[in-house]
Parts: sequence; structure tokens; C-alpha cells
Amino acid sequence: MRRIVVVDLGTGNLHSVSKALEHVAGGVTVKVSAEPAVIAAADHVVLPGQGAIGTWFKALGKDTLHQAITIALASRPVLGICLGLQALFDHSDEDGGTTGLGVLAGQVRRFGSGENTRGQELKVPHMGWNNVTQHGEHPLWLGIPQDTRFYFVHSYYADARAPDQVAGTTDYGVRFTSAAAADNVFAVQFHPEKSHAQGLKLLENFVNWDGGT
Repeated sequence: MRRIVVVDLGTGNLHSVSKALEHVAGGVTVKVSAEPAVIAAADHVVLPGQGAIGTWFKALGKDTLHQAITIALASRPVLGICLGLQALFDHSDEDGGTTGLGVLAGQVRRFGSGENTRGQELKVPHMGWNNVTQHGEHPLWLGIPQDTRFYFVHSYYADARAPDQVAGTTDYGVRFTSAAAADNVFAVQFHPEKSHAQGLKLLENFVNWDGGT
């Protein structure tokens, strides 16, 4: 039986993520865990998170846990959600500057003040529904129409440096990377577990994904 592990780094509503995966995964086992041995035995790994990136990396600081995540990122399908996307980049401006995992090329920056395309004042955090423009085809976009709306909650955004790693973008005063992909890794800034049918479809696609393109 295939196993999915939602990595518990103490940030985010892990229960919602795991329940959404159970809903779409059929007979697949879904576990929430921070145990390196459990992560090492997983067929699919999910890196979720909300809150501050410094807290996320502090929880990852245990050497054996960091190693298990590093091995997973190099060897099996991995889905990053929210902080799980931001942590994959080279660096984040949050918490006085935080070095990321370096799987994706680019910087994570804080939203500034300004207006959106409708002349409305931007509120930070960016919270609510917004469109995602897909860049190219990917197995996780299967059955999800272009410019579908997903649910966001974040104050920092990804500014990807490698165009071939950008899987989706969203506009909120600035056009930012809202989905990114590199080999067996796919990550999203939005919360699929809070995004109704379209979010469940993306999670279903992840469960069925073998890590290829």
C-alpha cells in the first residue's frame, strides 16, 4: 500500500491537509509525522506550513529530519504548500533573512504597499481567492482550467529566477510565482486544502503523480 506523509514542522493546519488527502487518496495511507524513519518510508511527501519561515526551519533543524527531507526532495514526489513553497527557494527576506533549501532558484520577498490592477489598496497579508495562471503543462494541473481561483493567505511571495521552474503566477500588485516545479517537486503558495473542488483535484493529481513530467 502506498504511503503519504504530511511533515509536521509545527506550523499550519496539518489536520486539514491530511483529511483532504485522505478524501482523494482512496486506499492510500496518510500520516502526519516528523519522524525521519516515517518520512524515509513514504512514497509521497507533503511539506505544508503557515506562519513564520524561521519557525519552520527551526523545527527542521534536527539533523536526521533535515536529512530525511533532503533525500525525499531528491527521490520521490514532494508537494510544498504555502511556507512549503517559500522554503524551497534560495532565500527569504523574512525573519531578518533566512536561507532556504535551494531546490528552486529565487528570492522570497514581502508584499509592499500600493494598489492592485483595479485601483484598490493592497492589504497585507494577501488573503482570499485569486486566479492562478498556469505556465505550461504539468500532471498536477490535469483537469484544472486555466486561471482557476485558489485560496491564499500570505504576506511574503516568491520571486522565481528560473523561468522553467515557474508553473503558475498570480497578480497581487506584483505578479508572483504561485506555483513552481522542478523534477519531482511541485509547490504552491495557495492552500489546496481550503480551495474546494479545484484544490481537491490538485491533491488528487499529486496522489496519482509518479514524479515525472
